[in-house]
Amino acid sequence: MSADSTLLDRIVFQPVLCEVWKQYMEGAVYHLASFFLLLGYMGGSGTFGAIYIFGFLAVGFLCSALWGWLDACGLDIFLWNILLVLICLLQLAHLVYQLRKDAFSEEFDQLYKQVCQPLQVPPQIYKEIVKCCEEQVLPLVRDQNYAVEGKTSIDRLSFLLSGRIRVSQDGQFLHYVFPYQFLDSPEWESLRPSEEGTFQVTLTAETDCSFITWQRKKLYSLLAKERYIARLFSVLLGYDISEKLYALNEKLFAKFGLRFDIRLPSLYHVLGSTSSDTEVEKEPGENKELPAPPCKSPTFVQTAPVAPCTVVPPAHPRMPRPDSDLSGEDSTSLVLEDFAELTGSFMDYVSEGEYMK
Repeated sequence: MSADSTLLDRIVFQPVLCEVWKQYMEGAVYHLASFFLLLGYMGGSGTFGAIYIFGFLAVGFLCSALWGWLDACGLDIFLWNILLVLICLLQLAHLVYQLRKDAFSEEFDQLYKQVCQPLQVPPQIYKEIVKCCEEQVLPLVRDQNYAVEGKTSIDRLSFLLSGRIRVSQDGQFLHYVFPYQFLDSPEWESLRPSEEGTFQVTLTAETDCSFITWQRKKLYSLLAKERYIARLFSVLLGYDISEKLYALNEKLFAKFGLRFDIRLPSLYHVLGSTSSDTEVEKEPGENKELPAPPCKSPTFVQTAPVAPCTVVPPAHPRMPRPDSDLSGEDSTSLVLEDFAELTGSFMDYVSEGEYMK
């Protein structure tokens, strides 16, 4: 073969075949190196996948270096493999440092697994969210109020990590807040960034609780800067509010197996008049006329005179409702009779199918 032939010619166009093969196999170290390199290249993705890959590659290159030093007796083989071992070790050190740097406490690590990991939130984004709450877990002892109706200002957003919170209004039980739910999502969504307000409900710890909280101004600043985090909080808050609404819907039931829907008309009148209904039930034997409440003007302009609104007492006294395991259940659990006196309520429809139309 001519001396001026290129490497490509010798490999592809004019290959030189081995005339004599070695009669012996390479040592065990060479085969062990190939085995570890095979395992290394079968690694996955992510931080732990990279640790797996570079860990096995470092062992494989170390075995290749030993083979080059002991069996092949090639200085270049030994130096190249030692260099590759050092590169893999440096990469492993960098990955371990990143893991320790991004490590959280047990509470925040569990929060990520329960809430953010199912939504595939990157750890870097989660780190910004945790940094905004200063990585502090606040305690709330039993029977301690998180917020008092009409007194506590809405200046933060909190997320319950453990325990159970009781939500009530005017002494009437509404629902519970369980772990990994927002404490004050409705209040947060009810105000604009420039508005101020106070809680319309009272939140009391029924057990020893722990929660994290974001200050309102700092969280608004983070949401304005990070669009991904703003969308994430929008999804989480919307889901949390819907869960609270359905928790209230579970307490509205009908006698004949029909579950009342929170989207029915005139429901807000009923929720507002539950406290007055309980006063009427105290004296079921007397049919006293109640003072006529003022009529609320409709949204359109009225041209005809409006007749005074009168409340007709029920023809028969209501029977007391059965006791419930949860305190306050009787005051908020409603039956069909509660809506029979209201115009535009479920009783105005002949059947449930007609209402669904």
